[in-house]
Amino acid sequence: MRIIRIDDLTASGLEDYARLTDVVLRRLQEPAGGLYIAESTKVITRAIEAGHRPRSFLVLEKWLSEIGDFAERFGVPVYVGDDSVLSALTGFSLHRGALASMHRPPLAAVNEVIADARRIVILEDLADHTNVGAIFRAAAGLGADAVLVTPRCADPFYRRSVRVSMGSVLQVPWTRLPEWRDARGILKAAGFHIAALALDDAAVELDRFAAEPPERLALVLGAEGDGLSRAAIEAADSVVTIPMSRGVDSLNVAAASAVALWELRAR
Repeated sequence: MRIIRIDDLTASGLEDYARLTDVVLRRLQEPAGGLYIAESTKVITRAIEAGHRPRSFLVLEKWLSEIGDFAERFGVPVYVGDDSVLSALTGFSLHRGALASMHRPPLAAVNEVIADARRIVILEDLADHTNVGAIFRAAAGLGADAVLVTPRCADPFYRRSVRVSMGSVLQVPWTRLPEWRDARGILKAAGFHIAALALDDAAVELDRFAAEPPERLALVLGAEGDGLSRAAIEAADSVVTIPMSRGVDSLNVAAASAVALWELRAR
């Protein structure tokens, strides 16, 4: 292994790990250099199993053995330091022990991602990385074949998204959609029925919609505050709502995704 022990923040090669706090990451749409950060040995393992290549590793001493095989296989640097130094570098405590800077794979074309799909999820302009990660986990566990995200949606490969998803963003195929004026045509040409999950007087209740679901379905989920845009509603073939009680009008978007995917699962 190419082990490099660090005791300050000036060591060459540490740029990938500098200032990884969510406050900084939220200001970026795509990180420079085509990279993303995998956190924890479980997520690192899933990334490598998905065919992604590491650029380097950053670990606490006691976690060195956990990534030793990967470091030897790829021949990349392993930066080792104590928690105080690594926390000062990244902006948070490495209580999961290991980070990997991974080469970001190029995004596939939408048609390629949805070619064989029957159930897909579309995320419109979600800003919260936790919600994005949670929806990917629901998509993986409840049978969605792919996830598409709009141009302004938070990056599924951000550190928090990857962590919350338990690495599911590395398992579920995903890519970015163009704007709705073009996205609708792509989806309709592929035979998808577009269902917008939204509050609307004309919406059909989820259980009724799921009783006879379309063969190919694209479920559209909207931003945390404002919900779906008017463009998304107008692009939809159906508007669907989850029936609620006790004066509650809606669920958190991640919870709503899980409820809808469960109800619409292939039977």
